[in-house]
This record gives sequence, structure tokens and C-alpha cells, in this order.
Amino acid sequence: FGGAGAGSAELAVVSEQMGGALLCSPYLSAAVLTPYLLLALGDTAECAEALPSIAAGELIAAVAFAEAGDARPPHHPATVATDDGGGGWMLTGEKTYVLGATAAQRFYVTAQCRSGVGIFAVDRGASGLSVSALTTVDQTRKQGMLTLADTPGRLIGAIGAGSAALAAALDRCAVALIAEQAGGAMHAMQMAADYARTRFQFGRAIGSFQAVKHMCVDMLLEAQSAVSAARHVAAAFDADAPDRHTDLALAQAYCSEAYVTTAATTIQVHGGIGFTWEHPAHLYLRRARTDAQIFGDPAWHRERYARLREEIS
Repeated sequence: FGGAGAGSAELAVVSEQMGGALLCSPYLSAAVLTPYLLLALGDTAECAEALPSIAAGELIAAVAFAEAGDARPPHHPATVATDDGGGGWMLTGEKTYVLGATAAQRFYVTAQCRSGVGIFAVDRGASGLSVSALTTVDQTRKQGMLTLADTPGRLIGAIGAGSAALAAALDRCAVALIAEQAGGAMHAMQMAADYARTRFQFGRAIGSFQAVKHMCVDMLLEAQSAVSAARHVAAAFDADAPDRHTDLALAQAYCSEAYVTTAATTIQVHGGIGFTWEHPAHLYLRRARTDAQIFGDPAWHRERYARLREEIS
């Protein structure tokens, strides 16, 4: 469908670099989550129409699944889809925490039907659709809210296949997210270490003080462990390893907390300048806080890990 045919390992390499650069782009939602969702739904016609345009940069799409109070998809969405009697569908409800919503030209929306959860394509400008930007901690990763009032939508894939397809797509997208978190943590750690080498106080580099050394070593351990975890999970998904989902759940919890810890410590190492708007350190902490929530918080991922391990045993 116009893509490069690369796998999770290649995606992880790219995502690490994007995380380190703090890329301000809807890439995660438009070029990762959306394609995986469409492929999981198996709608060949929609894939042939949308994916080449996404690959060429001509179409920005977003997936709208979260509703008020939870970043994870609800088992029974409050957003409902009703048959209009002419082969089409009308959607009513609200979606929030939609990544890349303000830039998206098309939305793939989860909605409850009589036969289960379905995925519906809604084009920007459709009647009854309202898109508003959310004020979030991290403005480098835009999020928005969708309000649908009898908004026309096209069913993608089969009715009732939405939940399973979305779950699969979120897992594949999470492989890119944890790699991004690892890349961000590595860059934040490097910023702190470089500053500790060049900032002099009391006639010596602050990195020579034992307390600062300990912080830098702790950051290095957290960041490198996150990179190892992210790369392991990417390789596991490429190999269809039996434990890939349990590994992912544990890595999501670890990488989320490692990024937050590293970014916060980076600010501490920088001292006064680290607390200013002019320095980029706070941007990494804001991204870390957001990334630790958008697909579920660390506690949710640990619970999932425990549940999956119990099912295996």
C-alpha cells in the first residue's frame, strides 16, 4: 500500500530518534496507529484508498477511541452508531485525548452498534462534527476532542470487529511509543551529563561532585534499560514471540516511569536554568508525563502483565 515494508525493529529505530529530537508531528497517530488499525480491520478497499495517501504525506488521519475519564478504549463506548436506513451510519457522542486531532483530515472513530463495536471513517468537515483542541501539559503532542451529533460515517471492516482490531493496533503502536520514550530518556540524560561537564561552580565542574555523579549514573541506568526493553519488544513482535504481549506490558510500565524519572532528574542537574521556559529540559518532562498516560498509566500495564502471566500459567 505504498509503504516501505519495514517491521517493528525499523520503526523502533526511527521512533527512538524522534523521541530524542522531541519531534512535533502527528506521526504516531497518522503513520503508525492508523495504518495498523486499518490493516487489522482487513478492509482492503479502505487500505488501498487511505494508506498510499498516508505514506505519501497527502493524508493525515487520527484514531478516536478514548472517552471522558480514561485514556484506554471503553469496553462499551458511549458513542453510538445507528443505521440511517440507506446503507450509511450516523454517529453521536464524544471522543477525547485524540492524538493529532487538530491536524487530521480523517478520523477513524470507535462506536457502539447493536452487534458490537465498529470503526467508522469520518471526514473532517462532515456535518455534525466539531473538533476542538485540548489544553494539555505537553503542547508538543497535540490532542483534541471530537463531538459528533448525527455525523455521517462509513463502516470500516466488519461490525463487531472494532475492539479486537483496535487492541491489536494499540499494541503495535505502543512498540513505537516505548522506543520514543527510550530515545527521549537517552537525550535528556545526555543533556544533563553534558551540562555537568561544562558547568563550573566553586572552581570545578559540577559533574565532579558526588551527588551529581550519582544522579547522572542513575539516569544512565534508567535510559539504557529503557532502550534495551524497547528494542527487545520490537524484536519480539517481528518474531511473533509467544511472550511479546507480556513483554510489552512490562516495558510500557518501565519505559514510562524511566522517562519521567530521567526527565525530572535532568531538570535537577541543570539547577536554576533547568526550571526556565528558555531551556528545553521542561519540554522533555512534559512529553514524558504525557507519554506515560496516553495508552494507559504504568499501573494499568502492570495489571495487564499480571493478568497475561496468569492466563499463560
